[in-house]
Amino acid sequence: MTEQRDIEVPVLIVGAGPTGLTAARLLANAGRRSLVVERRGGAQPQPAAHVVNARTLEIFRQAGMDMAAIEAIAKPPADAGHVNFVTTLRGELIGRLPFERQGDECLADTPTPLRNISQHRLEPILVAEVLDRPEVDLRYGVEWIAADQDADGVTSRLRDVATGREFTVRSSVLLAADGARSAVRQGEAIDMVGPASIQSFVAIHVLANLRAAVSDRLGVVHFVMDPVAAGTFIAHDLDREWVFMRAFDPDAESIADYPPGRCADLVRAAVGDGPVDAAVDAPVDLEVVSAGTWHMTAQVAERFRSDRIFLVGDAAHRFPPTGGLGLNTGVADVHNLVWKLCAVEDGWADRSLLDTYDAERRPVAAMNCRQSMDNAFKMVVLAEALGLQPGATSHDLAAVLADPARRPAIDDAVRQQATHFDMPGLQLGYAYAQGAVAPDGVPPRPLVDPRLFEPDGAVGTRLPHGWLADGRSTLDLIDGSGLVLISAGEHERWSAAADAAGVAMRCVALGSDVPGVEVPGVDAVVEPRWLAGCGIGAGEAVLVRPDQHIAWRSRDQAPSAEALRVAVATILGR
Repeated sequence: MTEQRDIEVPVLIVGAGPTGLTAARLLANAGRRSLVVERRGGAQPQPAAHVVNARTLEIFRQAGMDMAAIEAIAKPPADAGHVNFVTTLRGELIGRLPFERQGDECLADTPTPLRNISQHRLEPILVAEVLDRPEVDLRYGVEWIAADQDADGVTSRLRDVATGREFTVRSSVLLAADGARSAVRQGEAIDMVGPASIQSFVAIHVLANLRAAVSDRLGVVHFVMDPVAAGTFIAHDLDREWVFMRAFDPDAESIADYPPGRCADLVRAAVGDGPVDAAVDAPVDLEVVSAGTWHMTAQVAERFRSDRIFLVGDAAHRFPPTGGLGLNTGVADVHNLVWKLCAVEDGWADRSLLDTYDAERRPVAAMNCRQSMDNAFKMVVLAEALGLQPGATSHDLAAVLADPARRPAIDDAVRQQATHFDMPGLQLGYAYAQGAVAPDGVPPRPLVDPRLFEPDGAVGTRLPHGWLADGRSTLDLIDGSGLVLISAGEHERWSAAADAAGVAMRCVALGSDVPGVEVPGVDAVVEPRWLAGCGIGAGEAVLVRPDQHIAWRSRDQAPSAEALRVAVATILGR
C-alpha cells in the first residue's frame, strides 16, 4: 500500500551530482532550504568526469567549500599535465601535448588553476559540504516520478526506491539536475536539439598500477592508436585506477559481450607488449571492476526553463567528453541561477529576471557543445595522417610511422589537437551579451580562439582576477550575497550613488590614485596590472553581480546616481 507523506520546501533539486550539490550549497549560503533527491543509493561510485576547470574551482572557492580537501584529491600536475598519442601504452610515442594549463603561470589569470579531479572522489566532498548545512536535506534512493505546476509552485511525486512508497513534495521551484536522461526534462516535453548518438563506447574500469608502463611519458589521457587495440586510457590514478574506453557497435553487440575476462584481455592488448623499459615487459596485473556502455551525444535543450522548473547540468546539455566541459558547464549553470532565484524571492528583482537564465546560459552551452564537437572531429585528422582507414593493421601503422616523409603530416595533425586540451578562453572568457546586464555600447569580444584568454572587463564577462595587497583575489570581493559596486576613485560620490540606487549593494573602494599603495579609507588595494586589464580609469566604477560577472560599468562617466539607478533597474527587470 502506498503511503502519502507531504513535504514543503522552497527548492526541490532532483539529482545529487556535482551540479545539484553545488546548487544546494549556494542556496544554503543564502539561507534557503532545499531538498535534494537522488535515485542512486549514494555518491557516484565509478570514475566519470575528471576535469575541474579554473572557473568551477573559483565558484567552489566563492561558495566557501573546503579548497584544501579538494586540492588534496586532485592529481598532481606532474602526473596529469600531458596527453599522449601512442601505438600502445608501452609502445611508440606518436605525439605529446600539454593537458591544459595547470602551473603557477595561471595564477595571473585565476586563483585556482584547473585540476584533474575524478568525479567519484569529488562527490563525497560535495556531499560533506551540504550535509554540514542544516538548510539541506539530502536523500539518496529517492526517484522523481512526475510534477504539476500552478501559479504558486510545483507539486512533485516521488518514490522511495527501496520500499516503493510514494510521497509528494511541494516547492516554489524545481531544479532538474538529473542527468542526460533527465526524467524531469522528459516530463516537461522539452526536446533536445542535436545528434542523439555520434558514437558508442564501452568503458572498462580497472584497478592497476600502470605507472611503469607509461614510464616517463606521464599523463592523464593516453590515446592508443594501434588498430587492433585502439581506445583511450584515462588515468584516474597512475598507481591504482584507470578507465579504458573502446568504441563498440550497439547494433552488433551489447555489454553482455564484455565479460571480465574479455575486458582484461582488451586492456592488456592496449597496454601492449613492446616495453618502454625492459623491467615492465611482463603481463599486466589488473582487476576489472566493471564495464558499461555510453553514447557520445552533442545536444542542447530547446529551452532551459518551464515556468518554475529549471534544467541545469546534463539535463540541459550533453557534450562529447572531448574538452571536459560537461561538469563545469553545469556548475556554472547553477552559479548563474541561484542568485536570481534569491533576488526574486527577496523582492529586490522582478520575476522577469528568471528569464535571463535561459538567455545567458543556453548560448554558452551551445558554444561549449560546438567546441566539444570540433575537438572530437579533429581526431579524424590524426587518424587520416596515420593511415588508419577501415581494415588498417598494426603493420600498416608501423609502416606509416617508419616513413620519414609522413612525419610532418603526423606532427601537424597532433598539433591540431591542441585546442582539445587548451581552452582557457572558453573556460574563463565566456560572456553574457544579453540578459541581466546593462550594456554600455561596447559588446564583449567574440571568442575566436578558445586558447586565448584576454580579460578586458567588458560588460557580461567575469570580473578579471587580480591579486590584492592582502593576498586575496579581486574575485574574493564578490561574496555572492548581492550586488557589489567597485570604484576606482571618487569613492564617496559612488557610495552616495549606490545609496540612491533603490537596492542594497556593497561598495568596495580600490586604491586607484596610488596603485599598489594602501590609501586611508580605501578598502582594497589591487595590483596596477589589474586596473589596466580591467579597463577601469580613475573615478570610474563597475557593478558586479553575485555570480562575479560584470553587469554595468560607468565607462568615462563621472559618478551619477541616475545612471546607476537606471542600470540597476535594467539588470534586475525593475
